[in-house]
Amino acid sequence: MFDYLKTWWIARKSEKGQDLAEYALLIALIALIVIGAVTLLGQEISTVFSNIANSLTP
Repeated sequence: MFDYLKTWWIARKSEKGQDLAEYALLIALIALIVIGAVTLLGQEISTVFSNIANSLTP
């Protein structure tokens, strides 16, 4: 019984789960920023690459 409580207490104090959740939130935030930037700048980026491709084509 005491071994179970000791294991539970140690697991409760572990911060691995908290760190994992923080990294997941950080990745989600970065993904939202990238999606927003691509959505806002997508057409301009496409135009730039098209101009580059057209200038390389003889």
